[in-house]
Amino acid sequence: MRIEDKDPARHAAIEYPMEVSAPVFAPIKVLEEKDKAVNIARQNAQLEYDRIMEQAEVLMKQAKSLQARLDATEMVHRAKFSFNPLHGKTYHLYFDNKNNTNILIQNGPDEWSCGIPLHWTYSYAVKKLGDSTWAVVE
Repeated sequence: MRIEDKDPARHAAIEYPMEVSAPVFAPIKVLEEKDKAVNIARQNAQLEYDRIMEQAEVLMKQAKSLQARLDATEMVHRAKFSFNPLHGKTYHLYFDNKNNTNILIQNGPDEWSCGIPLHWTYSYAVKKLGDSTWAVVE
């Protein structure tokens, strides 16, 4: 038995072959294809999201480091010192409890011949960087 259909445009929309020599094809399961496409899109979007979050973490670390340098720079510029600090050299900050001020000097806590003055407290070592900011030295 042969199915007769005179409208050739209708042949492309029918789910089964209309002629004996027509190629065999199965109908596309649209819902499965949509699910696959959505899953692939989610995977690619997740990879891109993870990459962006890694970059954001790096930027946050850089921002925190810069903020720490700015804080140290402000602390040093509020301190009293009577010399011209050189770039790349390490200096030491002390807090003078008697006058409630910070003091920047070249001597570290272990470099005193007779010990740190009684009313001074060692804060931390700082280093002047090439961009005129100061960084805390561990």
